[in-house]
Amino acid sequence: MPPSPAISVGPVSAPSWVADAVVAGGGEIVDVARAKGLVWASPTAAHELGDVLDANPNIEWVQLPWAGVERFVHLVDESRLWTCGKGVYAEPVAEHALSLLLAGMRNVADYARQHEWTGPVGRNLLGANVTILGGGGITTSLVRLLKPFNCHITVVRNMPEYFPGADTVMTSVNLVDALVGADAVIVALALTPDTDGMLSKGEFEHMERHAWLVNVGRGRHIVTDDLVWALREGVIGGAALDVTDPEPLPAGHPLWSMPNCIITPHVGNTPEMAVPLLSERISENVRRYAAGAELIGAIHPELGY
Repeated sequence: MPPSPAISVGPVSAPSWVADAVVAGGGEIVDVARAKGLVWASPTAAHELGDVLDANPNIEWVQLPWAGVERFVHLVDESRLWTCGKGVYAEPVAEHALSLLLAGMRNVADYARQHEWTGPVGRNLLGANVTILGGGGITTSLVRLLKPFNCHITVVRNMPEYFPGADTVMTSVNLVDALVGADAVIVALALTPDTDGMLSKGEFEHMERHAWLVNVGRGRHIVTDDLVWALREGVIGGAALDVTDPEPLPAGHPLWSMPNCIITPHVGNTPEMAVPLLSERISENVRRYAAGAELIGAIHPELGY
């Protein structure tokens, strides 16, 4: 067996299950000054992590907790191995995206707001044209979940390579072409400078008037004021958002009261779902680190995710 790797856990507020996951993977919990690896359990304390790394050049590998790394990307360079929770939460987030899509297209959310019997509203997901922005783990899971609905699936990703289960693959250069004719558009992207604000008034004007937009990526993919306009004017059919900009969405924001908008409070994966999934990722990467094997969920400095 390879020797137990020396791993530190931070910050000091890290929950106990993080250290348990390191030990389960064969790691030895040590002070950061002696560590070769660091599992950082805060999704927000980027400044503190930067200070820790500056003071401890002995750290060779950093494991970040969540799939989105936009708060930490300025720290990522080639001098260390960096991994994150990329792909860990794909299954629960894809399930949530599908539930939001069905609720929107079948008018479930608006029916739930009513206080009397109302008329029929809704469109089928069966046989629909679905465009998914993003080519990562969420999209992989979502394509599989959509298979029984016999949808025509277009995936928009960085590279126009084959994507299992997709009927069409495009790059973001052809984003408008992917929006035209889509009954549903699902955002499942990492947030980078290229994807920040990628859906705004111009894109909404090319979407179908009945189309539903689902966002399980990051709120800043969408220009919120432009979305309010598109929903109010009936430019698109509706939006189902698990993430918003700003987030949390303030009380009284126009999106809360729109009948064609569904909002969930960033619960694509809940702590009950996330802890066992992330624990297994940490344990597996500790095992791989000890063996000198390729780590899962590598962050690429040149891509920013």
